[in-house]
Amino acid sequence: MKRILITGFTGFVSKYLLDHLADIEDNFTILGLSRSQHFDEFSIKNLTISVKKVDLNSQHQLKEILDKFRPEFIYHLASDSSVSYSWTSPIESFQNNTNIFLNLVESVRELNLRCRILSVGSSEEYGIVDLKNIPLLEDTPLNPVSPYAVARVSQELLSKVYVQGYGLDIVMTRSFNHIGPNQKDNFVISSFAKQIVKYKLGLVSGIEVGNINIIRDFLDVRDVVRAYTALVATGKEGEVYNICSNQGYSLKEVIDKMMLIAGIDCEYNVNANLIRPSDNPIIVGDNAKIKQQCKWEQLIPFDKTLSDIIDYWTFQLKAV
Repeated sequence: MKRILITGFTGFVSKYLLDHLADIEDNFTILGLSRSQHFDEFSIKNLTISVKKVDLNSQHQLKEILDKFRPEFIYHLASDSSVSYSWTSPIESFQNNTNIFLNLVESVRELNLRCRILSVGSSEEYGIVDLKNIPLLEDTPLNPVSPYAVARVSQELLSKVYVQGYGLDIVMTRSFNHIGPNQKDNFVISSFAKQIVKYKLGLVSGIEVGNINIIRDFLDVRDVVRAYTALVATGKEGEVYNICSNQGYSLKEVIDKMMLIAGIDCEYNVNANLIRPSDNPIIVGDNAKIKQQCKWEQLIPFDKTLSDIIDYWTFQLKAV
C-alpha cells in the first residue's frame, strides 16, 4: 500500500486529488496535514485517510510526523495562494509560503527519506512578459511582480538546490489559474460566478469587478490533479512543468460567457479596491512539455468548467 502525504489537505485542490486517487486501481494510505482541522481515520474506496492538524512552520512538529509516517510521495499543496493577500500582507505571505516548503524539504533531507516531492509553483513567476513570448515556455525568463510570485520563485530555486545539492527527488510545477466548483470566492472566477447567481436570484443589483482586460490561462482543477499525479508518476526529477490549457481568455470574455450560461445580462462596475498595484496583462502557457513527457491531456472544456461553477453557486445560494 503506497503512502502519500498531502499538505494543505483541507484546501481547494486536495479534495479533487482525493477523488482522482480514489479512481486509480491501487491502494493508498494517505496522511493529510492541515493547519485548521483534524479528522479521525476514514476510508474512501481504495484510500485509507488520516488527517493531522499541524503548523508547517514548526519544523520539529513536521519532522516528527514525517519520521513516523515515512511517505513515498508528497504532494505539497499548502500555501497562501492569493496574490491579492500577498499585496496586503506581504511579510506573512512570503514567509509562510517559503518557510513551510523549506521546513518540508529540510525534514526530508535530515530523515533521509526516499520519496518523491511535488513542488507546486505558479504562473505568476513569469510576471510581466513580452507578447512575443506568449505562450510561455518553461525556459522563459522569470520576472515576478508580486510578493506571492517572489515566494514561488524562491520555492522553485530551493527545489533545485535540494535536487542538485542534496539529491532529493523533486518535480516542480508552474500551475496556471485553476478553477472549479467549491473554490473560495476571493478567487476571481468563483467571485464572478457567485455575483452572477446572486443577481439572477435578485439578491444584488449589479456585479463588481477589477481589471477585466487582463488575459489568463484557466484550467479545470480536475485536469490539474490529473497532471499532478502524472508528474509524480513519470515527471523528470529536477524539471519544471507548466500546468495550463494553452488558451487565454480576458476576464471580460469570461464574464460574458458566464452570463450567457446563466441566462442573464447585467451591468458590472469597476471597484478600484479590486485592482492590484501591479498586474500581468497576459499569462498564457504552453503545455507541450507535460503532454510529451507524461502523456497528459486536458479533458474538460472551459465552458463546462464555468457551467459547473455556476451550478455550484446556484446550489449554495439557494440552500441559504
